Amino acid sequence: MAWFLGFDTSNYKTSVALYDSQNGQAIGQGRFLETPAGSLGLRQSEALFQHVRQLGQETEALFAQAGERRPVAAVGYSAKPRDEQDSYMPCFLAGQMAARTCAAALGVPAFAFSHQQGHIASALWSVGRLDWLKKPFLSWHLSGGTTELLLAEPSLETRCKVRRIGGATDLAAGQVVDRAGVRLGLAFPCGAQLDQLARQGKGAFPPFVPKSRGLEFSLSGLENKLEELLRQGAPPEEAAAFAIGSVVKSVERITERALEQYRLPMLFSGGVTASSQMQRAFAGRPEIVFAAKGYNGDNAVGAAVLAALEKGEED
Repeated sequence: MAWFLGFDTSNYKTSVALYDSQNGQAIGQGRFLETPAGSLGLRQSEALFQHVRQLGQETEALFAQAGERRPVAAVGYSAKPRDEQDSYMPCFLAGQMAARTCAAALGVPAFAFSHQQGHIASALWSVGRLDWLKKPFLSWHLSGGTTELLLAEPSLETRCKVRRIGGATDLAAGQVVDRAGVRLGLAFPCGAQLDQLARQGKGAFPPFVPKSRGLEFSLSGLENKLEELLRQGAPPEEAAAFAIGSVVKSVERITERALEQYRLPMLFSGGVTASSQMQRAFAGRPEIVFAAKGYNGDNAVGAAVLAALEKGEED
């Protein structure tokens, strides 16, 4: 039996993973990048430096966790944010360098994917639905840098070709969440902490529903409304509930339109989808699937799984 090795070095987290296509099991190792208190992220140069500094440590820890030594059959890595020709972020160079170096030393193929494709694959793997990659489906990618509604389908080039069909036209949902969290004194990235704080709210303020057109919508008005509530003295837990509730309501509206238009099942991936409010809003909907806990956010499992599939190893 062989491993498939995956690397993902996003602007938030250094991640490595091993995937066994024979039994469908995966193990992952990762560490969030360090951000200064009160900041809203990192410059790409600093993110790249931190990845280079800790990628070796995370890889060593991964193989120590695996214990059993096996050959590596292929390596997958995130090379860019989106499945588009001009998509680029320097932080992904760290994972690309590690992946191609490992593949060359081992004499195995290295497969490049987008960070977005990796999110989709890890989410599907986490709930045992890799069979979705054989047919078209819809997918939300809701994260700190992305709020996109995607049409995913297999193609001659890849098992998971994705195309943007809707989403936010300005701020990403995760940006709204992180800015709200930092404004309330939480540590970046703020998603999990803001969600926990929001659970204490009583829903004193109805959600803000932004302007939308078709499957597109804007979130900048939501940020302005939140700032207004905070200036008026809104309690932290109510402000948190308002911020997350408004994001959920916005996504909910576009989701219903997309399901009506495309008549396809829908996957929710990305760190924002870990929100308890988000998952509660779509509970009991068989046509909607969320990533399992721990696989909503950035991780390298998807890159490892996709490498196995590209090499012809069926799960």
